[in-house]
Amino acid sequence: MRLSLPDVQVEVVASNAVSNLLRREADIAVRMVQPEQATVIARRVGKVALRACAHQDYLSRRGMPRQPADLLEHHLIGGDRNDEILKGFAAGGIAVTREHFSFRTDDLIVVWEAVRAGLGIGFVSEHQIRTDPAVIPLLPKLKIQPLPVWLAVHKEVRTSKRIRAVYDFLAEALPAAI
Repeated sequence: MRLSLPDVQVEVVASNAVSNLLRREADIAVRMVQPEQATVIARRVGKVALRACAHQDYLSRRGMPRQPADLLEHHLIGGDRNDEILKGFAAGGIAVTREHFSFRTDDLIVVWEAVRAGLGIGFVSEHQIRTDPAVIPLLPKLKIQPLPVWLAVHKEVRTSKRIRAVYDFLAEALPAAI
């Protein structure tokens, strides 16, 4: 995007918190939840497939889980306040509480780095797992609901040429990137 739009200044706010576009906390947002405000324009640009994974060093120390219930015998990495993983376990018939997670964070980058450091088994996007050959995808039959990805912008996108240019670029580039 910097090559295509060199005059546009970009500030990235990386957070799992949902920015309020109406209060101008951001001009454009990439979200895993569908925006509900009527004055926000949203476009679903794809889905992110998640997978259980662990670093090969962790698996050498602790062994390979063979079925989903085996995960409870491992050090799990997951959300602190976000309960999506807990809901996923419950949907699979496995009772899990946040206390089952020996390392908790709601920051997806911290989850990734904890997995890469060999701290346990985490739930990470498949495209991210492919970036590190030492991180091993686990339990291929474990079905984890993919996360929808939404591109959201305040309706002002219709009047600001720079915001519109960035929005259009992202709308075209994000589907292939995720």
